Amino acid sequence: MRRSRNIQQDNFYEIFSDMALLMLAAFIFLFALILINAQLQGSGKAEETLQEIANLKQKLAQAKRENLKLQQEINSLASVDAQQQLQNAEALMSSKDVQQKMENVLVSAGMATGKGRKDFDMFVKGLRDLPGTDLHLVVDGTGSMHGVTTFLIPVLRLIAIRSGKHLSAVSWYADNRTGTYTGSMGEMFDNLMSEAPFVGVDETIGHTFREIEAHSPVPGAYLLIGDEPPTDEVGYHEIPAPVFTLPLGTSNDTTKYAFQKIADETGGRMLELKFQ
Repeated sequence: MRRSRNIQQDNFYEIFSDMALLMLAAFIFLFALILINAQLQGSGKAEETLQEIANLKQKLAQAKRENLKLQQEINSLASVDAQQQLQNAEALMSSKDVQQKMENVLVSAGMATGKGRKDFDMFVKGLRDLPGTDLHLVVDGTGSMHGVTTFLIPVLRLIAIRSGKHLSAVSWYADNRTGTYTGSMGEMFDNLMSEAPFVGVDETIGHTFREIEAHSPVPGAYLLIGDEPPTDEVGYHEIPAPVFTLPLGTSNDTTKYAFQKIADETGGRMLELKFQ
């Protein structure tokens, strides 16, 4: 019993000693911070640092204003008929600043030069040559697409503008569920980002096109984006308009084959995106 009591006392003193050392270390750390701060203020570096932070905040605010202005200009294109939309797009593209931003979008998607640029131009031309004025976007909303759609939206805006089509609706699909949004281009993309689940594992593309056909007007074309092949049966000949496909998982031969077949069977075209 006496030995047990001694062990407990020893443990108590060890804990107390550890706590005292921790308190001493914390005091030394705080004292060092005070000295460093005093030296910065005395040398004028603190004021320089604060000025640099203020300059960075000002530049960030300016960049946000420029991006907002560009987004508003782009969104306005989706609120008019296809012919006027195309005319407005050509006028907007004539701006050097906008042209540079659009080129940056193509660079990020690996389509600025060479075969990638040629494929992009042919893809857009195929959409433009189709009869009808509307384009219905269909996006994979399963877990594998979480975070990817943010990078896709600039490319999708660019495709819609250059094709001269009016983006009439945006739909998502996941696990036999689907959601469809209408409105301005900005509103539809905002709803997609905030309401699509981006969870689940089943890419039920066949079910989705049946739902869309039953509840939405037939567009000039559909634009299908995803990174996995369909997990259900697709009724190719039941889809009432050509499907242009954008497979993201092009390293996966199964995905590429499935999206190519959907495009071929419906009279559309496939474009590969390779984000850099």
